[in-house]
Amino acid sequence: MEQFHYAVQERDSNCAGYYCPPINHGVRLMRILFADSLSESAVERLRAGGDDCVVDPSLTAESLPEHIAGFDVLVVRSTKVTAAALEAADQLGLVVRAGAGTNTIDADRAAELGIFVCNVPGRNAIAVAELAIGLMFAIDRHIAPATADLRAGDWNKQTYSEARGLFGATLGIIGMGAIGIEVAQRASACGLRVITEARANRSREVRQRMSDIGVEEVPDQAALLASSDIVSLHVPGCEGTTGMVNADFLAAMKPDAVLINTSRGEVVDEAALLAALDSTDLRAGLDVFADEPSGGVGQFSSKLARHPRVTATHHIGASTAQAQMSVAEGTADVIEAYRSGVVLDCVNLERVPHRTATLSVRHHDRVGVLACVLQELSRRHVNVANMQNRIFSGSESAVAIIEVAGDVDDDLLEVLGSIEHVICASVLDTHSAAIP
Repeated sequence: MEQFHYAVQERDSNCAGYYCPPINHGVRLMRILFADSLSESAVERLRAGGDDCVVDPSLTAESLPEHIAGFDVLVVRSTKVTAAALEAADQLGLVVRAGAGTNTIDADRAAELGIFVCNVPGRNAIAVAELAIGLMFAIDRHIAPATADLRAGDWNKQTYSEARGLFGATLGIIGMGAIGIEVAQRASACGLRVITEARANRSREVRQRMSDIGVEEVPDQAALLASSDIVSLHVPGCEGTTGMVNADFLAAMKPDAVLINTSRGEVVDEAALLAALDSTDLRAGLDVFADEPSGGVGQFSSKLARHPRVTATHHIGASTAQAQMSVAEGTADVIEAYRSGVVLDCVNLERVPHRTATLSVRHHDRVGVLACVLQELSRRHVNVANMQNRIFSGSESAVAIIEVAGDVDDDLLEVLGSIEHVICASVLDTHSAAIP
């Protein structure tokens, strides 16, 4: 029976699932290294299936390369996965970030080595959204300094009675992903007007949820900043967002506005924010900082965290029991899907591989047929971008759908059609995105 299975997109173009080679016909038991702690229920779920799970949260970016050999899967939360670690792995096929962001993983090097990098998006969205909303209330009602004064024995009702109230305020959300949507839903329920920048590439599902919540679109970021009493950041940490909250950004905000950041510390130019806090009535609620300690406990000296106009937490946005359980179960889902030949939420696959045509090769289900097809494609320098082979009931015939990049002409189709046990070869579609 023919068993060629090349990676092929089987779900919608928005991303989540890709078919990849089944590891074998039976159940493959894998060695899995957890370089950070994860809910024990998810680990036990994988162990119950026979996987060898090693949990070692003491591993660091520096020590990981010495321990990665022999593992099929690596699971991390905050531990950085460097190129050195990936290069030291001798059988690693999958890295799972037990959370949403993958900026701590060298996904580009993993792609070069043929290692899938996957995440578990959306599972902690509600937890982060709850903290963002909590920071808004805490800032408006001075909860942190009021608590500190009471613990010190000071009663200062007059000072802490000065609050605007959130009802009727305008909240501008930058980043309308899973977390942004959850923030919008909760803010709207509290009576805030919610706005976001217009984006042409938003999915139909996101647009529908925005419509249901009542989120308004404004033309651009400048309009959002000028209109917002509160600006909440929900963008990924990447080259395009690093330092996006700079002096110009802050100057465009209302002078008495509130900035909320529960996304990534590097999104904010901390020197610029400090200057704005000193020169305006701006206030900030921050869960993330640019130079956080790498571990869960450590010393942290930050002028920003100490500023009296800042209400801060310790990067705990996703750290509710509900979120951690959901993330852990999602991580186990990704690993079990990978075992069965499906890659979920992969961040380092080409979304639209370079291709010039989609071929259909109907053939009898015999050993070596597709090997001959691929050999002919290779001989003519036609590259396979994606491929799937479907066997019809009765296992007498099958059809291979092959997306290719290269010159496809009548002569090639004739040669493919003449291969023994090939029934018919044809072009289903041609693509304009040829290889440059």
